[in-house]
This record gives sequence, C-alpha cells and structure tokens, in this order.
Amino acid sequence: MRVHRSAHVRNFTVLPNAVLQYRRLSYTARGLLADLLSCPDGRREDGRHMADTSPQGRGAIRKALKELAEAGFYRVEKIRMPDGTIITETHVYDTPQPTAPAVARPVSGAATAGGADVPVKDLVQEPSLPAEQEEPAQQPVTVPDEQVREAVATLFRVIRPEPRLRLGQAEAEELAPLVARWLERGATRADLAHALLPGLPTPVHSAAAVLRHRLERKMPPAQPVVRLTPARYAECARCHDPVPRPGICRPCAGLGKRTPAAGGDGTVARSGAARAREALCAARSVGLVLGSLVPSRPCPADQLSSRA
Repeated sequence: MRVHRSAHVRNFTVLPNAVLQYRRLSYTARGLLADLLSCPDGRREDGRHMADTSPQGRGAIRKALKELAEAGFYRVEKIRMPDGTIITETHVYDTPQPTAPAVARPVSGAATAGGADVPVKDLVQEPSLPAEQEEPAQQPVTVPDEQVREAVATLFRVIRPEPRLRLGQAEAEELAPLVARWLERGATRADLAHALLPGLPTPVHSAAAVLRHRLERKMPPAQPVVRLTPARYAECARCHDPVPRPGICRPCAGLGKRTPAAGGDGTVARSGAARAREALCAARSVGLVLGSLVPSRPCPADQLSSRA
C-alpha cells in the first residue's frame, strides 16, 4: 500500500495515529471522532444534527457516540448554574480519558462543600416566602328539598334541546343550589336557556363543569327588596271622615262647609240626569238630519222620563 500525502497550509487537522488506528472502535466511531476533532472549539453539535447531515441514521450515530463515551473520547458533562438551572457541556478528546460518572457539578465560582461529586445548595438563593394561609372553606348553601326538586326539574327542561348537555340525577342535584339562586332572583327558563345553551364547545367533555361555570359567571344580580309602606290615614273623631292627621275634620271644627256626598240629597243625581237627557236628545237630532243612514228611534230621554 502506498500512501500519498500533500502539504497543507490551512484548513487541516493534526491527529495522532493512535486515535485513527484504535481497533476497539468501529470505523463509524473513528470517522465520527475525526469529524468532531476537526470542528472548532465552542461549536454546538448534537447527535440529531450529525445524523441529518450524514448518510448514517440516528441509530448508527447514537451507537457510535456510545462507543466513544465508553472508550473515553467523548463525554457530556452537566453543570449547575448559580440560578439553579442545569446546562450540558460536551467534551471531545484525541486521547482516551478515564470515564467518570455524569454528575451535575457547580459552575466555577459557586459555593462548594463536601465531595466534588455532591450537588451543593446555592447559598445566594432568595428566602422562601411563608406558606399562604388557607382560606376557610365556604359553607355549602342549604336549599329546601322542594326548591331542589323544582330547580332540578327546571334545569332538565332547559337543557333538554341540547344533546351535548346530558346530566345525571346526582349532577343535577349538585347544580340545583345555583339554579335555585337564579330562580330566586327572578330568572325564567328563557333566561337560563339564553345563558347556558349558546356558544357551547364542539366536544363537551364535562357537561356539569360547563354548566357550573356558566351558572356562576352569569349569575344575575340580586334584586333589591322593595317594601311597600301601607298608607296611613286617620278618621275624624265625630263624623269618621278621613283626615290627614288624628283629630276632628274642619267642618266639625266649624272652620269650613261640608261638601255633600254624591246622592246625599238627590241634587247631584238630578243634575246628572238632566245632562244625560240633553246629550241623548242631541244624538237623536243628529240621527234625524242624516236620514236613512240612522234609523229613527224614540228619544231615550223620553223613555227615561216615562219610566220616571
């Protein structure tokens, strides 16, 4: 075998023969090692990128890297940063190195204690906040059985047109207190349907969760209680007519004239009857002028007079 070598001025790599003739490594592993040693220092390279840029597949590259790591030519080291994050650093050697367990070591300058392979807690870490006090659990709202039955029935009627909202009896009873609050605040079935049915997601994974979320988020505001105060009135101590304040009325006190009630002495009734007769006679005269359009009838005022 005759070997022909040419002189190189730039872009060449010097490798020891012991590396290229390391018979315990496969040709794929030795070629991969030569490729890694020809890369500049600080270049980022991983097995996936090596497989994508070579005829070998990812399985062959993974096997070659394992051979190099077992022989001491390739090592991946994990480093813990001061902020607690862990980064990986890859080392490639042209001579075999003793293998060491891959343990995360602190970055240069960080606090160290104990053995070299023991992870150390960062002493610059900020103090942890005190545990938040748990809020007291809200007491469940108790609803009478009659209101529960009414709320469950209303809920089933509202969601009946929507096949995606299928509930069991137990789930409907859990939602009954919310529905009862809607009904107490004046909501109707139409209001519940408008709040629960439109805009449902295509796959409804939990109908009870969707309904609970909408019942809580769209709860109508509580209506203020309007109390009607009964009208207060007083009666005259003598004639028992209504007066604005307790005591006697002005006529009984001699400060005014009493207005007779309708029908008291017949004057009001007679004057009203006279006005009614005049109106009826006027209507009869209008009918005579129109002729055939209005049939001739006896004057209602004459009938009233004859009856009287």
